[in-house]
Order: sequence, then C-alpha cells, then structure tokens
Amino acid sequence: MTPQQPALTVLGPAAHARTVVLVLPGGRATSQAPAPRGLAWARMLPFALGVARDDVAVLVLRYRVRGWNGAAQDPVRDARWALAESRRRHPGSRIVLVGHSMGGRAALRLAADPEVTGVCALAPWIEVGEPVHRGRADVLIAHGDRDRVTDPVRSAAFAARIGADFVRVTGDGHAMLRRPLAWQRLVTGFVRERRAAAHNTQS
Repeated sequence: MTPQQPALTVLGPAAHARTVVLVLPGGRATSQAPAPRGLAWARMLPFALGVARDDVAVLVLRYRVRGWNGAAQDPVRDARWALAESRRRHPGSRIVLVGHSMGGRAALRLAADPEVTGVCALAPWIEVGEPVHRGRADVLIAHGDRDRVTDPVRSAAFAARIGADFVRVTGDGHAMLRRPLAWQRLVTGFVRERRAAAHNTQS
C-alpha cells in the first residue's frame, strides 16, 4: 500500500497572492495512522475561511500521519513541504502560519524560516525544554485558561521566554468552542496586520 502523501486544501487566489496563510491542524502525540480530514482538520476551516481574501491565499494542510511521533516530528516535515509548496505557488509572498495544538507546536518550530513573517499558535502543545526557533517572525500565542489537554501555563512561559505576545482566552478549553468569536478575532486580526505589512513593503 502506498503511504499517504501530505495534501493542501486551497482557499483564495490560485496565483498572485501577496500573503499566504498556512493552516496547521492538531493531531496526536503518537500515531502512524493516516491523517483524515476529520475533526482536527475541520476545526481550522472557520479560521481559513475568515482570512481568505483576493490577495490572501490560504492553504490548509492534511498531514501524512496523525502523530508527532517523537524525533520523527512528522507534522514539521509535512509543514516544511507545505512551505515549499507555498513558495512555488506564490513566489515572493509573505507566509503566516496558523496552528492549533500539535499544529501550533509545528508552527513554532518553523518560525525561523526567512519567508515566515508571522506565527499564530492556538493552544499549542509545549513541552518542557521546547526549543526556540524565533527568527524575525512576529509570534502570537493564545491559550484558553480551562485547557486540560495542553498547558496554558507552559504556553505563557514559552511566550515570555521568546518575547512573543500571549493572550489568555478566559473561560475556554482546548477545542476553542466556548468563545469561538474571540479566537476568530485573534486570528483574523493577526493575519490582517501581517497582510497590511506586506502591502506596505510591496507598494
């Protein structure tokens, strides 16, 4: 059986985008099962739809497998492939990463990529001793204070460690279901600021 390949769902313009938003869903700590377009993937669609514009292309990644899988860091490998695809499809564009949970962890690992101008990590999975890959990207970490899956305290500490902005979403948990508009405003506002910066640079 041929292994599943990573895949992208594309929203917004097919060409000539000034900004590309690469959306990275969550997953599991360990799993070699093929990643479906399931709940974790669908959870990110409202954010993708909310930031797509005439000059903003949105690429939602489906991983090869569901897990991080230790040293293999499978979602980071797939996200690097997606970054290369972003550059191939939209050369010269600015890239913003939006990731949830495992996808937030992967996004933070890619923050030092020279074409990544922003990372928005939602309820990211942060481990003790998480490496820093800041680069020049603007980084926003947001976490619900009732999250019992990933740790908001670790997120806040990591944000302070790397000099990132941190937003506590009061009263919400890992699934981001109690205050969806608050999460949506965070993401759309972050992308809008990066989009404006791209316009100012390229005008």
